[in-house]
Amino acid sequence: MVSNDLDTAAAKQASSMAPNPGKATILALGHAFPQQLVMQDYVVDGFMKNTNCDDPELKEKLTRLCKTTTVKTRYVVMSDEILKSYPELAQEGLPTMKQRLDISNKAVTQMATEASLACVRSWGGALSSITHLVYVSSSEARFPGGDLHLARAMGLSPDVRRVMLAFTGCSGGVAGLRVAKGLAESCPGARVLLATSETTVVGFRPPSADRPYDLVGVALFGDGAGAAVVGADPAPHERPLFELHSALQCFLPGTDKTIEGRLTEEGIKFQLGRELPHIIEAHVEEFCRKLMAEREGGGGEEEMGYDDMFWAVHPGGPAILTKMEGRLGLGGDKLRASRCALRDFGNASSNTIVYVLENMVEETRRRKAAAAAGDSDGDDCEWGLILAFGPGITFEGILARNLQAPPRA
Repeated sequence: MVSNDLDTAAAKQASSMAPNPGKATILALGHAFPQQLVMQDYVVDGFMKNTNCDDPELKEKLTRLCKTTTVKTRYVVMSDEILKSYPELAQEGLPTMKQRLDISNKAVTQMATEASLACVRSWGGALSSITHLVYVSSSEARFPGGDLHLARAMGLSPDVRRVMLAFTGCSGGVAGLRVAKGLAESCPGARVLLATSETTVVGFRPPSADRPYDLVGVALFGDGAGAAVVGADPAPHERPLFELHSALQCFLPGTDKTIEGRLTEEGIKFQLGRELPHIIEAHVEEFCRKLMAEREGGGGEEEMGYDDMFWAVHPGGPAILTKMEGRLGLGGDKLRASRCALRDFGNASSNTIVYVLENMVEETRRRKAAAAAGDSDGDDCEWGLILAFGPGITFEGILARNLQAPPRA
């Protein structure tokens, strides 16, 4: 009798990890980076040399910023070879938009292709099974757009249905997941490829005391690409990672100048208001409560506390993560996947949420291995939130389930 009860309980636990019929799931993830790996300890000397700047005050400020970002390594497209070919990029006031786009348009397509092919290999399906393509980038400007260039580079069907999200900034990765979710759930049998690709080449410029925020970008931002395959009702050979249960988007009126970027003849001029972490802190809990209330039959946030959930948060910077942690009262390790992504890759704009989710998948695998060996280091949470913040200020969020989490007793 006890054995039967245990079998029934085990069956219920196993079934709780299955995706709900008709709900979109992330079936695979992938990433790619440029060859240039930058160690944070060498950023200051390298940047000052490359831009022919010998201002001691700017160097001291950049040194201080590099220490506070918590970034250790990043990948960037910019290289000595590029600066030798385009020395005007390191000179103040020259019209260089054409040169920047020549470099970045090629780079983002290459990185997006590599990340997407890696994702498809992990998924195990055929390229011919990709029915939709959602492409996200704030690093290019051209007609036709990067979505078509990516489809051609991958050899996707000419019939693939494409969507491009441009200049969505740091919220673009979660926005792309939201769009992919809608396509997957509205088109039976659809398999949606989401690709994100970003480079800082379009904003590279010599430092200036008149543009103090430029140094924040030098200390914080990185390049790369991310990808995900999204689909509902997984086939037996597919292994879903996360269920995308519900998605919300919200913008905060009167904050459109807080995150601002403008295309100019000298590239993209980008700035962030110092008040950004405080604005996110003031509004994040209300947004999270709305998302948590979307859990069907769960009773909303009253039955699911913040520490009962996993948190996949775009790491815009350490201050944003710290403010969120304090506002929501999160445990010390709840944002570990986000902090690790920031440490290893910097803020890579729309791509970074893919790296955060990959970290979460790896953490789950380690926990399951530890549990199997009788040395478990704690439970994984089934429910959680995927969050990002971008221009607007726009909040993007998805209530999700970690389908690989080991069932709780």
